[in-house]
Amino acid sequence: MNLLLQDARIVLPDRVVEHADLFIDDSRIANISESSSNEPLAANATVNLRGLTLFPGFIDLHIHGAVGVDTMTAAAADLRKVSKFLATQGVTAWLPTLVPAPATDYERATQAITEATSFTGGARILGVHYEGPFVNSAQCGALRSQFFRSYSSANDLNDLPLPGDSAKKMITVAPEIDGGIALINELHRRGWIVSIGHTRASLELLDEALAAGARHLTHFMNAMPPLHHRSPGPVGWGLSRDEVSCDFIADGIHLDREVLGMLLKLKSAERLTLISDAIAAAGLSDGSYKIWGETITVKDGRTANERGAIAGSVITMLDAVRMMLSLGSSETDVATMAAASPAKLLRMDDECGSIAVGKRADLVALDADRNVALTMIAGEIVEGKSEK
Repeated sequence: MNLLLQDARIVLPDRVVEHADLFIDDSRIANISESSSNEPLAANATVNLRGLTLFPGFIDLHIHGAVGVDTMTAAAADLRKVSKFLATQGVTAWLPTLVPAPATDYERATQAITEATSFTGGARILGVHYEGPFVNSAQCGALRSQFFRSYSSANDLNDLPLPGDSAKKMITVAPEIDGGIALINELHRRGWIVSIGHTRASLELLDEALAAGARHLTHFMNAMPPLHHRSPGPVGWGLSRDEVSCDFIADGIHLDREVLGMLLKLKSAERLTLISDAIAAAGLSDGSYKIWGETITVKDGRTANERGAIAGSVITMLDAVRMMLSLGSSETDVATMAAASPAKLLRMDDECGSIAVGKRADLVALDADRNVALTMIAGEIVEGKSEK
């Protein structure tokens, strides 16, 4: 089966092409014709995308749930519900994110993730992201510090189950915990993607963590001390180290709009990844929700737990994309932050994350109001326009 997407604006890695055609064959991008005036390719079906802008499908590598579903308590059917919702928001792949919890909760959650990974009717599940438990209680944010741990030996990783051998495995750690550098070394040896977060580590210790294999920062500037001119800490380290990439929550709440623009200027899109950090209340209305054993309130798009701390977000990747575009970011930069950068971090940029011949046809088309008109995963339309 092949398919022609006709007469779209296409956001390529280095430019935007007007009135182009994209030919899909066997789930992959087979050809990009940069002028629809060329003789059209023969296809089994055609979808006209005139007036729409085609982006690579968004990848959310830090999301705790949506539409009433929490990844910590979800069954496989619940996760499929999230996948279907995310597809309506232009997300074509996601990494269910788990908070510190008892080992039995991890076991149940990853079993559900394993069962849900074969689902093809929505955003595909790539693996798992453990946010903790090896993090600093002094920067706990909304996480439950009673489940935080230190590290003494490789056996301490035995109760962090994985949803299959091929699953992507990411973890957020604080290098200053007891055994932190040894932990990063062991995780890196095992092929984990190690990110630094919920931390107060010094510049010197962070450089040790970098040498051990940690090259990314989780929800940059949140759950870490602010930049101080005599104590640069994680923020100064992230801004000054070109080898280090950062993800961030572009909701205008976790970070001020002015800071969002500043980050892009200082780090460049290639070193930045948009995330949602969404909780189960995402996609629902304001109100109070029981999440992670406590009540989290949502009012005017802002979350707050019982201690008054921000507890994740209720945005989607589409909201983050809209935010960055509204700040004047270019479409190529936004495509990089929403798709190419997360794909590179997850070591799958040879497969997806950009619109290029040979890549998976994981795509999202936005209209002039930046609403999703079509979402395609591996060449199959899962949301929006139908074939003709």
